Amino acid sequence: MPKTCTTCGTEIADKALICYRCGQATFVPRHAPARPPARGRQLMLVIGLIILILAALFMGQVQTGTVPDWVRYTIMVLALVVLAWRTLVRRRRGRGIRG
Repeated sequence: MPKTCTTCGTEIADKALICYRCGQATFVPRHAPARPPARGRQLMLVIGLIILILAALFMGQVQTGTVPDWVRYTIMVLALVVLAWRTLVRRRRGRGIRG
């Protein structure tokens, strides 16, 4: 028993997955496609990776006290940025604003 395409009105086979004329799907997908991570989440991952890389590079120098000051300050600043960002996102979500 043929059915008709909802987009172009062409008769198509009952078990057809797409319309042969217009290419429109003839079914509703069961699951929505996965959403890509939010831009803020990607930024936090990059900052976290920078912190871990800097810490790993200079880990052996911590005991001897020869870690450059810029490394210490960079890790502290990046950690504070991550904490501030997370606090801001949680407050926005608490108020019903999408973040």
